[in-house]
Amino acid sequence: MNNNQLLVTTAMTQYPVIVAIGALDTLPERLAGLGLRGALWLISDSAVYPHYGPALEQQLRAADYTTHSLTIPSGEASKSQEQLWRIFDWMISGNVERRDAVLALGGGVVGDLAGFVAASVLRGIAVVQLPTTLLAMIDAAIGGKTGINHSLGKNLIGAFHQPRMTLADTLTLRTLPPRELRAGWAEAIKHGVIRDAALFSDLERYADDFRDPERGVLHPAFSDLVRRAAAVKVAVVSADEREQGERITLNYGHTLAHALEAATGYGRLLHGEAVAIGMHAAAQIAERLGLFALADVERQRRLIAAYGLPTDFLATIDPDEIMTLMMRDKKVQRKRIRWVLPTAIGSVVVRDDVSEVIVRAVVEEACAPKR
Repeated sequence: MNNNQLLVTTAMTQYPVIVAIGALDTLPERLAGLGLRGALWLISDSAVYPHYGPALEQQLRAADYTTHSLTIPSGEASKSQEQLWRIFDWMISGNVERRDAVLALGGGVVGDLAGFVAASVLRGIAVVQLPTTLLAMIDAAIGGKTGINHSLGKNLIGAFHQPRMTLADTLTLRTLPPRELRAGWAEAIKHGVIRDAALFSDLERYADDFRDPERGVLHPAFSDLVRRAAAVKVAVVSADEREQGERITLNYGHTLAHALEAATGYGRLLHGEAVAIGMHAAAQIAERLGLFALADVERQRRLIAAYGLPTDFLATIDPDEIMTLMMRDKKVQRKRIRWVLPTAIGSVVVRDDVSEVIVRAVVEEACAPKR
């Protein structure tokens, strides 16, 4: 295994995660190395495909692959039943076969949707994740969680379907809108808090260098830090593929984040922005329970702010709605929310005994109108 490659190993499968500059140029040979020689069904979105899709298809056809491509509208709203059935119609009418593979070229929305398609069509075909957002490179494209949203909650319909490979070309981040890049850093910060204090410290060190896509992506330390952030997800998924134990720690900040996204209609807040707000809320809950030092709450808040991310929602949202939506979270058991709470930078615990009074006070503070 080379220095650019990580390896997810679960009870049922093993696959590489490659994070490197120019990684997309190696796709044809890597597909052949995996034994994938059937037709390739490239799914991308309207923002990403024009940048990378035509050149990628040309490369694949030059390597004697049959390729088909379809683009979906960019944005969270595409994780829908409508787009799912549109893709099914396209692939089935195009005579998809079980030896074929789906290529998911884009961010988390494309990866989740295309992965669910691959898990479902013909009862399951291969998928290769080609993430083009920072958030997808270090989180969404690793671990096999796929799905679509429901009007009552985020990611409530889906399946576990591990990719055959995740290939992340960090050069694609140069064309990422700055807001999207900032949103991705929320997941990297999360990985530092839950498992890797050294990663958290290096994110503090490089904050000024990494916020700008053009300057940051070419920084000598950039790809290495992205790979280290991805390594946290790889390690957790390898230990707990289906969220029976440790994998729940990856949901740090997500309980409130998913509720905020649902309350605002999926799109007003980017996922990483919602996670940033959720992490700050979880840190405050932990501090009020005596688990997390106030100094570390502030340290996390400063790092979130250093990457241009919010810690509260700058509009009025009904706290009652947020409390209701959180009870629909997939992590709820026996009508109790399982909170992932920090105890130190690099360490978290899971608690299901958090007082609703404490949670409501923090939620009301996050959702209150700001001057």
